[in-house]
Amino acid sequence: MEELAFGSRAGRWVLAVAVLGSGMAFLDGTVVNVAVPKIGEDLHASTSSLQWILNGYQLTLASLILLGGSLGDRNGRRRIFQIGTGLFTVASLLCAAAPTAEALIGARFVQGIGGALLTPGSLAMIEATFRAQDRPRAIGAWSGLTGVSTALGPLVGGYLVSAVSWRAVFLINLPIGALVIVAAARHVPETRDPTAHGHLDVRGASLAALGLAGITYALIEGPGRGFSALIVASAAVGVAAFAAFLAVERRSPNPMMPLGIFSSRQFSAANLVTFVVYAALGGFFFLTVSFLQISLGYSPVASGAATLPVTALMLALSARSGALAQRIGPRIPLTVGPLVVAVGLLMLTGVNPGDSYLTSVLPGVVVFGLGLTLVVSPVTATVLAAADARHAGMASGINNAVARVASLVAVAVLPLIGGLTGNRFYQPAHMTHGFHVAMIACAILAAAGGVLAWLTISDDVLEAEPKRRGQPPVAVSCDYSCSVAGPPAPATALDQVTGGGLPSTLAGSAGSQSHT
Repeated sequence: MEELAFGSRAGRWVLAVAVLGSGMAFLDGTVVNVAVPKIGEDLHASTSSLQWILNGYQLTLASLILLGGSLGDRNGRRRIFQIGTGLFTVASLLCAAAPTAEALIGARFVQGIGGALLTPGSLAMIEATFRAQDRPRAIGAWSGLTGVSTALGPLVGGYLVSAVSWRAVFLINLPIGALVIVAAARHVPETRDPTAHGHLDVRGASLAALGLAGITYALIEGPGRGFSALIVASAAVGVAAFAAFLAVERRSPNPMMPLGIFSSRQFSAANLVTFVVYAALGGFFFLTVSFLQISLGYSPVASGAATLPVTALMLALSARSGALAQRIGPRIPLTVGPLVVAVGLLMLTGVNPGDSYLTSVLPGVVVFGLGLTLVVSPVTATVLAAADARHAGMASGINNAVARVASLVAVAVLPLIGGLTGNRFYQPAHMTHGFHVAMIACAILAAAGGVLAWLTISDDVLEAEPKRRGQPPVAVSCDYSCSVAGPPAPATALDQVTGGGLPSTLAGSAGSQSHT
């Protein structure tokens, strides 16, 4: 296959297909958050149902995204990308037509499976088709454009919910998905990894999904059902499945998650920081837009626009944050960033009904966003630098899955901590109190992430990989897809940290870097 130039017509088509496909999944993650209150009112959904509407998607996506990248490498990246897009699109139609909360939850599970096949392939197709000298520009364009789709999500979602219906949030995926499938068939060359061999780790993926499902079910349904036999059994099955998952991964010749990668202290530490901090971020984005609508009376459009400063700051400052981490080491940014995030979250605990956005909401949002810019780029670069170069793709995918699981846990637990169970979610007084309590909990998590970083992250970790390759350290300065569903995919830092073109394994899994 002839490799493509960035400025060629064929190259632009590949980039457009990848951006539209991944952008559809990224957009869906942000617009659904804005639509949650209206979905709940229309379908008479309880708090636990709303949690499942969000977590059903995250659960299957987090469980299967590494497997999705492997499937693309083995069976054709374009083919798996198209299958994932088709499944995502059909599931979107089912979401839009859902007559009940239960039907919507089921469709969201299917959407997550489609996303797990779709998102790794978007970046994989770019890496596999562009010539080496043009890959950084192509990946940078992919990151920037998908970041724009994430930024537009709250506004688009808010407008559709206000002007049409929450169902339109899912219907917009239909024409996009159809266009992506047709354009991919006509303009994207098929590529595979000729070195991929052995059996897929289906057992590992199944056990991971079962473990997440069991524990998530116990966390979400436990407050309403108490310590019933079903809840206890669900939690026990989840824990047992995770234990079996670790045993399978230890013995498997082709593990989905090779446990040896965690022998790197810096890799394990960076993922621990990711889990704690991204749990705080997931809680913030889950509850803030609902709080603004239910307690402060914002329209869906206004609540969606309220958090746009976070995305604007990420787009403007992430590259500088990465360069700073390279100059002084990641320890200080990863310590200060979460602490600043915690301050922003605590500032939001003072927001009450009747308060002005400019004087009450915006300052906390801006401080939160400034702290976030110090976290996302350095933690991603640290994860990649701490892992062996041949496991760079796996490292990126694991870090993304850790972030998604953290968000999943936050959505499951925070309503319980804030007392937002049953129908209290829709009652302004209860929502106000619950939001304040949840933001305090998120601030504690964020601050704990900063302390962990200070105690565990080394200042010289970003220099380790270039030294192993006999290269001088390079600045991690790049564009990012600023999603909070997971650590974003760096545009050029991946190339810099790994010392050249992205390995096929990296493209297969790093494309999952999106935020829901």
